[in-house]
Amino acid sequence: MVTTKKIGIIAGGKSSEREISLKSGNAVYNALKKKGYNVVFIDAAEDLPILLQKESIEIAFILLHGGWGEDGSVQGLLNIMGIPYTGSDVLASALSMDKEASKKIFLSEGIKIPPFKVYRDINKIIMPGFPFPWVIKPSNQGSSIGVSIVDNKTDALQAIKDAFNYSKKVIIEQYIKAKELHIGILGGKVLGGVEVKPKRRFYDYVAKYSSGQTEYIIPPKIEDFIYKKAKEIALKAYNILGCSGATRVDLLVDKKTNEIYLLEVNTIPGMTETSLLPKIATESGYNFLSLIESILLEALKNEKKEKK
Repeated sequence: MVTTKKIGIIAGGKSSEREISLKSGNAVYNALKKKGYNVVFIDAAEDLPILLQKESIEIAFILLHGGWGEDGSVQGLLNIMGIPYTGSDVLASALSMDKEASKKIFLSEGIKIPPFKVYRDINKIIMPGFPFPWVIKPSNQGSSIGVSIVDNKTDALQAIKDAFNYSKKVIIEQYIKAKELHIGILGGKVLGGVEVKPKRRFYDYVAKYSSGQTEYIIPPKIEDFIYKKAKEIALKAYNILGCSGATRVDLLVDKKTNEIYLLEVNTIPGMTETSLLPKIATESGYNFLSLIESILLEALKNEKKEKK
């Protein structure tokens, strides 16, 4: 065992991604429990500070997706309570979760991203200066919740309204016909990547969580130099935002030009046995349990650094 500390699996919560979070949390909890770790499952929808104190948690394994679980809020609480935790710190979590903020940082650092426009007022919608199709998404959601691809103005206006149900800011991106590539990173080292080929128009909620809707290719079927460049871009984004622990970086590889576009950085990727990060980690020789243990080890390393 990598630690004898009491581990609290924090999952669930109240975001639109609650059900996915519960699946991740239960998968990790069951794997650790089976191995003999001192572990307890905590649903963050309840009074989290009281539960953490009641259970005498010594290290938190955060598996909250979306909402305040992934935006740095819970990380701030754990900092105050003096409980070490997996994943990125408050600032890196907040920046990664806010797609507008992270996009502006990527642009300033010379990382290519799809053209985009941000909306803050549903009553002030001015169409962007790039052609259809468009990808419309909330600024701070994951699991493709509230995301649409549209081909005309009528559908765009409806999709923008729908996206505002999930966020105070909505983003329109230029749709790029591309291969979807996901790079896994742990402790500042690239684990590998996976190419996803959804049967639907894009890798939406149904494609992600419905059996048989997506083909996963490990390693990706792209030229070696492109794969190498994608890994370098992913790691650069990880470092720029100040991420730590396990992270998944989502990119597009243009089918015509082979240009690589960064989409976003996920600081709390899904952790069911069929999620992307565990799939990617197999390229570096990890099984599900060894990946979980390595994530815990990274949290313990970060704790030691903080104490110095």
